[in-house]
Amino acid sequence: MSDRFELDPRLAADTFLVGETPLSQVLLMNDARYPWLILVPRRADITEPFELSEADQAQLWQESMRLGQAMKAHFAADKLNIAALGNQVAQLHVHHIARFHVDAAWPGPVWGVGSAVPYQKAALNTLMDDLRSVLQQPMGLTEPTHQ
Repeated sequence: MSDRFELDPRLAADTFLVGETPLSQVLLMNDARYPWLILVPRRADITEPFELSEADQAQLWQESMRLGQAMKAHFAADKLNIAALGNQVAQLHVHHIARFHVDAAWPGPVWGVGSAVPYQKAALNTLMDDLRSVLQQPMGLTEPTHQ
């Protein structure tokens, strides 16, 4: 066990760091098929929400709800999927995926459907700027301090 937060290497390999909230890192999944953000509480050795302090549990829930509301509005999503599975990456992380009636996986889950489509650099830069702007006020998002 460590007292220092470190992002799981599998999450780091598949995502881009959008920014940080008071509790979490906000990551963008590198899959252009779906607007897909992940909250990862910056706490060491946590795999389940109940392992967080009560204050951190409340903060994670608040961040999740604010992220979901912002995503649904910004992307004009038909539905928002929120999940904390952890079967492949045990580190606590909460997926937020904007879903559309016309997406490739609808109405099922996105996992196991097709292959990820990496973002093109220009589209990624634009999306990252948009997300940082959209999430700054409701979530207290700040520029990343950990790369």
